[in-house]
Amino acid sequence: MTTCPAEYWIWLQTALGAGARVDELLAYFGDPEKLYEAGTREWRLSGLLTPKKIESLTRTAPSQTKAVFDECRKRGYTIVTPDSEFYPARLGTLSDFPLVLYVAGDCSVLKETLSIAVVGTRSAGTYGIETAQKLSFSLASAGAVIVSGGALGIDSEAHAGAMLAGGRTVAVLGCGLSYDYLSENAALRRAICRHGALVSEYPPFTAPSRVTFPIRNRLIAGMTLGTVVVEAGVKSGSLITANCALEQGRDVFAVPGDILRTSFDGANHLIRSGAKPVFTAEDVLSEYEYRYGDLIDFDRARTPLNAIPYVDYRHYKRPGGEEPPAPAPAPSVPSEQRSPVRRELGDDVSADARAVYAALRAEPTQVDDLVRETGLSMSAVLAALTELEFADAAEPMAGKQYRLKP
Repeated sequence: MTTCPAEYWIWLQTALGAGARVDELLAYFGDPEKLYEAGTREWRLSGLLTPKKIESLTRTAPSQTKAVFDECRKRGYTIVTPDSEFYPARLGTLSDFPLVLYVAGDCSVLKETLSIAVVGTRSAGTYGIETAQKLSFSLASAGAVIVSGGALGIDSEAHAGAMLAGGRTVAVLGCGLSYDYLSENAALRRAICRHGALVSEYPPFTAPSRVTFPIRNRLIAGMTLGTVVVEAGVKSGSLITANCALEQGRDVFAVPGDILRTSFDGANHLIRSGAKPVFTAEDVLSEYEYRYGDLIDFDRARTPLNAIPYVDYRHYKRPGGEEPPAPAPAPSVPSEQRSPVRRELGDDVSADARAVYAALRAEPTQVDDLVRETGLSMSAVLAALTELEFADAAEPMAGKQYRLKP
């Protein structure tokens, strides 16, 4: 495929919509620019476009994409198209491959070959929440990139587990990157940008809807080797992702759950239908040893999940539990006037995080200096810093430096 200016890709996606099947159309015309230049007569003669689609193509133009480019420049988003170096190769094999990806964070993570999707219900219980984080921690420790949907519940724990392991993660969103959606997950999304990337097929200000999430799910499955379903009911969107994986020829795994709870009916049904049950990261990664064995640390993959500590990086409302009271809002003070205060950490903060926190100062400190000062390994320090970010106690700075959070 020849290089085509991004505005033509955006034009075609805007006209036909995200998730449209365009493989035959582009095979006939070559690329979106040549399609645009061919004009309505050639579009009709090709027999590949309905009158309604032709009308959509004529209603918009590549010159109308300026607002999208302005927003991406303002926010620092990268526009990735199928002829870009960062476009995920696996997505290019789909008949409904995305024409445009908007990316916040490190685009190079999209090219990682050992990517695994971990998905599940938003309303997960304690078992699902802890299993998702621990399994993702183990997978990331063993070398995998964790891909999920950035939602509450299982998705959030999957992303957090990867980052706590010092690994990388990708959140594929069902709305535009600039849309103010799910404000309670804003801190997690900011952390994901520093440890991977946020990705959306939709222009920056696109609102979420019942349609956008199912279309998004094919990308979570499509850019990964396999999809792990942790906790999901029979009507969960996670099963849409699993079905997409099967249709795309990807692997499907599931964590066995409580047969008396309907929130596990979907995952248990997948196992009964042939999905591989998962008890450790090795159960997933062993499927790829013949292709990516040099990228996998099987010693870490074999670690029992009950040997991995769970980090309760934020308050969840547990089944039968109480939601903690919201703190009173602090007075607004400009950041340059605020001084960092070494606060008291909660009981659930790990010993490594406490050691790193004690070594942090008001001035930015290099991660290498924290390693030397604490005597911890690099991976342990990175995991501790991520934990402190979630606790709002540490702040990342440029040049792989951290400081106490003002």
